[in-house]
Amino acid sequence: MNKHKGVMLTIIAAISWGFSGTCGQYIFDTFGADATALTAVRLLSAGILLTALGFIKAPAAMTEIWKTRDTAIRLVIFSIAGIMFCQLTYMKAISYTNSGTATILQYIGPVLVMIVSCLAARRLPQKKEVFAIFMALCGTFIIATHGDIHTMIITPRGLVWGLWSAFALMLYTLLPVRLIQKFGSIATTGYGMLLGGLVLCLFCRIFEAPVIHDMRCLLAFIAIVIFGTVLPFTLYMTGVSLCGPVKASMLASIEPVSATVFMVLWLKVPFQLMDFVGFLCIFTTVFLLVKKEDAPSCAPSLKQPQ
Repeated sequence: MNKHKGVMLTIIAAISWGFSGTCGQYIFDTFGADATALTAVRLLSAGILLTALGFIKAPAAMTEIWKTRDTAIRLVIFSIAGIMFCQLTYMKAISYTNSGTATILQYIGPVLVMIVSCLAARRLPQKKEVFAIFMALCGTFIIATHGDIHTMIITPRGLVWGLWSAFALMLYTLLPVRLIQKFGSIATTGYGMLLGGLVLCLFCRIFEAPVIHDMRCLLAFIAIVIFGTVLPFTLYMTGVSLCGPVKASMLASIEPVSATVFMVLWLKVPFQLMDFVGFLCIFTTVFLLVKKEDAPSCAPSLKQPQ
C-alpha cells in the first residue's frame, strides 16, 4: 500500500512541475513578463515558504547548516550556481521556446551528470550510457531542426537557453549532495531558493520592474510557486521515501509529458510528429540512466525537486 501511495504522490508531483512550467509560458505569452524578474520573485516567494516549512519540520538542521564556514560557503554556491542558475535558464528557455520543449531539453542534464560522474570515477561509460549520450544528441538535433540540417525550427536563443538549462540542472544535481546528506533536502533547498531569489532580485533591480495588474497573471504566478515548488517538493520527497529513488526518478520523468499536454490543451500550441520523435529520443535516456543493474554505474539520481 505504501509503495502504491508513493507512486501516486510522485506522479502528482511530476504533473505539478509540468503544469507550473506551462503557467510560466502563459505569463510570458499573455503578459510579456520578463523571465528574470519572474524567476527572482518566484524563487524568493518559494524560498520563504520552504524555509518556514523547514523551521517547522527540521528546526535543528535550519540552524546547524550555518554553523561551519565550509557548509555555509557550499550553501551559498549552491544557491547561486545551482538553484538560481537552474531556474533562470529554465524560465528563459520557456520564454524563447515553450514549456514542453524547454522541459525536455533540460532533461539532457542527467546525461551531463552521468558524464561528469564517469570522469570523476575515471572510467569509460557503459554501453547503455554511451547510447544515452547518442540519443540525447539525436533528440536535440531533431527538436532543433526537425531533421533538416539547413533549418532551425526553434530560435537559436531558445536552443542555447535550453542547453544552458541542461548544464544548470547538472550543477543543481551535483552541488548539494553533501549538504542534503548532512542537513536534509528541506533546509538545503529552502535556503537555496531564498538566497538565490534575494541575489537575483538585487541583480535585476526587482523594485524597478513593472507590476502586471491582472488577476490571471497573479493566479498563474501563485500556481508556479505552489505547484512548481512547495507542493511537488513535499509530495516528491514523500514518494521517494515510500517507493524508492529509482522508481521515483522514472516516475518524475512524466514532467515533460505533463508540460506538453498542458501546453497543447490549454495554450493550443501545435505539436508536430518530429517534436514527438525528438522528445522520445531524450525521454529514452531517462529510462536508460535509471535502469537498476547489479553492475556499478555512473547513472545519477535523475530528479531533485525544483
